[in-house]
Amino acid sequence: MSHRRRLAGALLALVAVTSVAACSGADDGANLSSAAPAAAAPTLGAELSAADFAAAAKREGTTILDVRTPAEFAEGHLPGAVNVDVEGADFATTIAQLDPKAPYAVYCRSGNRSAAALQLMQAAGFTSAYHLSGGIGAWQQSGGEVVTD
Repeated sequence: MSHRRRLAGALLALVAVTSVAACSGADDGANLSSAAPAAAAPTLGAELSAADFAAAAKREGTTILDVRTPAEFAEGHLPGAVNVDVEGADFATTIAQLDPKAPYAVYCRSGNRSAAALQLMQAAGFTSAYHLSGGIGAWQQSGGEVVTD
């Protein structure tokens, strides 16, 4: 299949997903379990809405990073999230052990710490990381699933 046909198909799928999400009322598709994977990877450092974050996080190989404290994480987090406290003394050491070329969906409580984490990750050479606008609060407001496993 030609590159143009694949691109046209991806754009058509994106329009279809956007149209369905726009008609869905209060639930904007923020659940990881029901979101369709995004057609394209977000740009490095992008700040995404809950629905776009859910779709992007469904892309193959994506790791969801919760950069809040362990206590906040224990109170509730996105399904499948890994906790790496951006304010912890070992944050730089921990991210140095991660694959900088893999995709990372990063979030915190409100979006401030995840933005700081993205800056540190970019400085460490990460090439595919983005974060959730408004943090877990925006996620929950849009009907996103939170677990306490």
